[in-house]
Amino acid sequence: MKKLSVLIGFVGALFIGGAYAADITIYHSPSCPHCHHARDFISNNLIYEYPNLNVTLVNVMESENRDMFFAALEKCEYKSGGVPVLVIGEKCFQGYGDSMADSIRAAIEVDLSDQEKSVAVENRRALAADADAFKKLHADRIDAVVERNAGDINGDVQKKNNSIRSSNKTWVFYVILVVLVLGLGFVLTRGGNKK
Repeated sequence: MKKLSVLIGFVGALFIGGAYAADITIYHSPSCPHCHHARDFISNNLIYEYPNLNVTLVNVMESENRDMFFAALEKCEYKSGGVPVLVIGEKCFQGYGDSMADSIRAAIEVDLSDQEKSVAVENRRALAADADAFKKLHADRIDAVVERNAGDINGDVQKKNNSIRSSNKTWVFYVILVVLVLGLGFVLTRGGNKK
């Protein structure tokens, strides 16, 4: 039974092991100076520190984005409609100041492995040493920041949810299959010991 527990733990770690940085959605207004500071921090630092980070910008001044913004305010339990609002996984931030940098990084790193966190630390050091050279070397990261409208995000969320559901069904099938095979092996080996 102890071997079975160890094997199930190993299989679980194998399936759960591929975590990614939590994506960021920034609800902003073009006339908001704090929004520009938050966007600058994310665009000049975080997208380079975290190679898998994706950032979605949502302009709350566009009428088609307001319902989405109000839904984010409700999710975050904010009474004020002040911007920026950053949603990172299950964590929310309203407003922006440089003192928030470590809290934002912590929210991004919630599901990252130690190795992925180490990569972020190394990337941060490389940026501090020579930001221009590092950004030039990783110029493709600028594509991690995308301005979206309500229709784009709803479509992407639906596609992502469908993909996750399909992926979850596949993983569940394989986990059940592994458990059944292990159980059968256990029963067969226990039956052979009685003779």
